Amino acid sequence: MNVIFMGTPEFSVPVLQGLIDSEEHTVTAVVTQPDKARGRSGKLVFTPVKEVAVDNDIPVYTPVKIKDPEFVKTLRQIPCDVIVVVAFGQILSKDILDMPAYGCINVHASLLPRWRGAAPMQWAILEGDEKTGVTTMQMAEGLDTGDMLLKAETPIEADDTAETLHDRMSVMGKELLLKTLDSLGKGELTPVPQKDEESCYAKMLTKDLGKISMNWNAKKLERYIRGLNSWPSAYTTWKGKTLKLWRAKVISGNTEEAPGTIVEVGKKSFTIQTGDGKLEILEVQLEGKKRMDAGSFLRGVSVEKGDVLC
Repeated sequence: MNVIFMGTPEFSVPVLQGLIDSEEHTVTAVVTQPDKARGRSGKLVFTPVKEVAVDNDIPVYTPVKIKDPEFVKTLRQIPCDVIVVVAFGQILSKDILDMPAYGCINVHASLLPRWRGAAPMQWAILEGDEKTGVTTMQMAEGLDTGDMLLKAETPIEADDTAETLHDRMSVMGKELLLKTLDSLGKGELTPVPQKDEESCYAKMLTKDLGKISMNWNAKKLERYIRGLNSWPSAYTTWKGKTLKLWRAKVISGNTEEAPGTIVEVGKKSFTIQTGDGKLEILEVQLEGKKRMDAGSFLRGVSVEKGDVLC
């Protein structure tokens, strides 16, 4: 098939690379977000998807607004049997959705209809889901509301972070997309409508979401530490400075101390009383310092039993 690929971040790259490496498909164009200025120099930086496209001599388009009528005219001139969309970052118009013979196929990082929206991997961890996965979907005008085509499932392990899920599921997305296109071309797919009542909205992450409260229970705190790794990260304050928490372990039982109080200091970790249960802190990052294991942190600063994180 002739494929127009639309995507932007690192998550999209394995799917694009899978299409490029495939003998059955030809990527005729890549559409991605405009270059962004980075750092103090203000130098324009390609998106991860654009970098791959340029390296493979594939025409790249970076419309500010993909719905612009002039750009829609440009799309119509590109050979295309199907449009593949993976974390592109803009909503497609009906004109574009109806353009290819096989429509627009989205690779979505959730077992739809469970999580729709911008951050499904993170919210699956934050809310304590036991499993997640990738769904290919025939795109419709609503937000992630199209008919489901194929799914691939993975358990959420006890040590999974948003980062480890990201890496695993991006590869799953590549394999599922190729399988979907193969079945689509053979007419072997039966689209399945989603049940709206079973869906939740995975809202976009913001920096403020990382501001955790020690009044929460230990299990919720530990999920936020994993689910917001690597951005925006879970953070609190210690002696007036921001302290990011990168890794922790839930400890059952409670003390009589108030939530946020450090109740134990060891050589390689320290333990905090939460709203319910205790949290052993294993990896941190103090404001202005590098990320480090708790043992290294404790050797560099004075942390005492009775100190409070708030």
